[in-house]
Amino acid sequence: MSSFHVLLTSDYVLASLIPLILLMLSLLILGNPRDVLDIIFGSARTRTTVPGHFSVQRAAASYAQYTQLARDELSAMRKSYGRMSWAHRRIGYDLGYTKKLARLEQSIETNAVVADAIARLAKSDFPEEVDDAQSSLLRPPIAGDLSRVRESLKHFVRDWSSEGRGERDKIFGPILAVLKEVQSEKRASLRVLVPGAGLGRLAWEISELGFHTTANELSFFMNLAFRFLLSETTTQRADQHVLQPYSSWFSHQRMTDTLFRSVSFPDMVPRLSEHFILAERDFMSITRPEGSDGFDFIVTLFFIDTSLNAIETLQHMHAILRPGGTWINLGPLLWTGGGQAAVELSLEEVVRLAQMIGFDVADDRAPQHMRHRTVECEYTADKAAMMKWLYQAEFWVATKRPTR
Repeated sequence: MSSFHVLLTSDYVLASLIPLILLMLSLLILGNPRDVLDIIFGSARTRTTVPGHFSVQRAAASYAQYTQLARDELSAMRKSYGRMSWAHRRIGYDLGYTKKLARLEQSIETNAVVADAIARLAKSDFPEEVDDAQSSLLRPPIAGDLSRVRESLKHFVRDWSSEGRGERDKIFGPILAVLKEVQSEKRASLRVLVPGAGLGRLAWEISELGFHTTANELSFFMNLAFRFLLSETTTQRADQHVLQPYSSWFSHQRMTDTLFRSVSFPDMVPRLSEHFILAERDFMSITRPEGSDGFDFIVTLFFIDTSLNAIETLQHMHAILRPGGTWINLGPLLWTGGGQAAVELSLEEVVRLAQMIGFDVADDRAPQHMRHRTVECEYTADKAAMMKWLYQAEFWVATKRPTR
């Protein structure tokens, strides 16, 4: 037996090869050499916190998983149908229900074009955040939120389609009427903050009036969707994209064709500019514009009831608004329930709170367009459905009392 063969079969060589083999297997499984080092040396990366629900990581994962999650739901629907008796399945077939499910499958593919494009844009705009969120043995996969993706897709209709114009006019109109009273030549020097801007249509409309406008939004489900419209790479012209936004909910539908109707968007193509900027973070982190004593206007549309501490939110609003500045509000009071919100206030209490903090709310003595009033409106409604969810939203204009 040769000395070389003895060397290869010796226990010393085998013992030295085992760590190398284990290392190679670890790399194959974990997919990242840093993860192996984390296991060996106990890096803080092994204690990475779960991404926040509205984080870019979770939003990007949800858009990327849209197709699979929607198909899983469709599969469950088909299984439910299949559990009926043969006679009932035959009746369903004669009614065209199997074709209806097939149309839903096609609708998922239609909507996936937009969802997948948003996921790709997220990876392009936030490569480190999205890459770091990839799953491994150390980081379980992020569970996508299908309902949040669908909500964002419906906001394309509300904010950026011709079909949503009626809903927009009802809720944008009172706000824009107040801002239009400002002389045109003065608008460029005035700063407007729109917290909870969503897909940004109201903020963009305000900037189109000539104001320096900041659209502030915490949720990256909304931010990524808005970036999809703002990017010249993904959106170049009006009505470029198509969705079937109502196809996932079979309830309250008069006709199958309206359930699967297509909506094109955007009706206008928005772009960022020196007068229209984004602040993609928590409203509570927003500070006064540099070199100023505060924003001239803060516009809240369907926003204040999203706060988990309305007192803190109104106090912060007051702090970053200049003395004599204006707060314009329109929305309901649909507080987060289950004890999550620190306070769930009535309209009377909200108005009183505003006054306690230092706002003067316009009353019946104010000009008609500024008076406190109720506005009946809808929110991301399907105008062809059998059900309507109507809000008795409140509109008011308040002024920050000058300091003495």
